Amino acid sequence: QVQLTESAGGLVQPGGSLRLSCAVSGRALINNNMAWFRQAPGKEREFVAAFRRSGGGYMTYYGDSVKGRFTISRDNARNTLDLQMNTLKFEDTGIYYCAASSSNYPSGYMRREEAWDYWGQGTQVTVSS
Repeated sequence: QVQLTESAGGLVQPGGSLRLSCAVSGRALINNNMAWFRQAPGKEREFVAAFRRSGGGYMTYYGDSVKGRFTISRDNARNTLDLQMNTLKFEDTGIYYCAASSSNYPSGYMRREEAWDYWGQGTQVTVSS
């Protein structure tokens, strides 16, 4: 079993920044692919960013709406996954979820919820003036 715990989100003004963190327990982070998803009110859960194992390391992937603004990072020694969010927009508002999987699906399928086995409880991010 893998347990994922997101840090508290928060309220931030448009154009601002926020950093989320996900603590991983129960299985070493190094053995997992990891991702962030988000869900806005009334919408389906959306892929944000992910690490996918490739060769001897990892490749990163981003959703089109966050590319160039968000950065995913991981610290295998500390078993944490972070998401640095810059230049935040109103439409970035939502509940952000950390996800993990021991499977290494193709990058296209990896953007789907069903590719991920474990989920955190979610943390609210609100972008508002």
